[in-house]
Amino acid sequence: MSSNHVVLVEDEAALRLATGQTLELGGFTVLPCASAEQADGLLVRDYAGVLVTDVRLPGRSGLQLLAQVMAIDADLPVVVVTGHGDVEMAVEAMRAGAYDFIEKPFAAGRLLAAVRRAQEKRDLVLANRRLQAAWLQQPGLPPLLGQSAAIERVRTLVASLGPTSVDVLINGQTGSGKEVVARQLHAASKRKGHFVAINCGALPESVFESEMFGHEAGAFTGAQKRRIGKLEYADGGTLFLDEIESMPLNLQVKLLRVLQERKLERLGGNEPVPFDCRVIAASKADLLQLSASGAFREDLYYRLSVVSIGLPRLAQRREDIPLLLAHFVQAAALRHQRPVPLWSTAQLLHWQSRDWPGNVRELRNVAERLVLGVLEGSAVVDADDAGSHHLTTLLDAYESMLITAALTATDASVALAAERLGLPRKTLYDKLKKHRITAGRSLD
Repeated sequence: MSSNHVVLVEDEAALRLATGQTLELGGFTVLPCASAEQADGLLVRDYAGVLVTDVRLPGRSGLQLLAQVMAIDADLPVVVVTGHGDVEMAVEAMRAGAYDFIEKPFAAGRLLAAVRRAQEKRDLVLANRRLQAAWLQQPGLPPLLGQSAAIERVRTLVASLGPTSVDVLINGQTGSGKEVVARQLHAASKRKGHFVAINCGALPESVFESEMFGHEAGAFTGAQKRRIGKLEYADGGTLFLDEIESMPLNLQVKLLRVLQERKLERLGGNEPVPFDCRVIAASKADLLQLSASGAFREDLYYRLSVVSIGLPRLAQRREDIPLLLAHFVQAAALRHQRPVPLWSTAQLLHWQSRDWPGNVRELRNVAERLVLGVLEGSAVVDADDAGSHHLTTLLDAYESMLITAALTATDASVALAAERLGLPRKTLYDKLKKHRITAGRSLD
């Protein structure tokens, strides 16, 4: 979602015209101003471009304008133009927060190079802000990122099945993103209730009934008051049963009865309590195969697997690794308040060739260590080698995530999502095609 904009402040008319033409030929939209006062109102906090200003101006000086901009938005890049040999002024500008400075007379190439670098920085800053805003709107909804055919099939199923009430079984290896898909299904369902996740492998048999069904006061020693169980808490929402394959057979019987009737009895109680929740189960094993061997109840398998979604291994969607890596690196950098690190083309090729037995979760851990500077072989990266590819990957990751979040928030309406993102509808359609994102419906 990058754009190229420049506010140009230069009091000499001929130089203002020549500089403006140079920038326009370089692909920038230029707003020329003859004084700092004329630039008032143009340089707002989320202005999408760069300020290029002469230091010596009538009225307020370029340094005063710089200070004003830094107060409005300290991340807005300012390229200062100084007179030949005016080193002291240039140093003062850089100390005050200028992104770069250029001495008069300057070559067109020098100007364009400085402004393009400044614009790239601005694009990253604004993308970062949009990312943070999207996370604040839906902090519990991890994005389903990827451009591969395999993940596109998953995304299409989520868009199709999300608004229904059908129960779903998700199959996938450890770390392949089963809970991410479950949360996406819940968000697409528009259910107002909670998303309740239970790891069946971590739920001791001794507390299963109390945790799942709740209990009445006095049901057992220590039960001093009524407790609402997970199923009842998920009423109106979604119950996510992770690692369902690890649930003991005798507990499977109890769960099956409750899921068939959609009624439960709290431990120590007699009154049936109806509940309405969607059930999404996840397994890293083949439940049908386990059923055939007697290790999993066949009737529970068929109750849970009305519809199945199979998740690909990361090694089956290697083309998604740059996008996923960029997202995880950015998230880790925000969390740890660290700068976003660069990586080289050689590193990326190495990561794309790995088997990734831990799948997406393992990649996320690599991103975490990369940000913290403790990933082996990541200490020195040549900026020229990494910069261009790194920037493109980051921006693609942000763009894809923001579009997905906007579609989720607007019930998959392209028209409303375009309005929310501040994009022309045709532009959003182009970006949907670019990122292989399917909109479930359109309000066109």
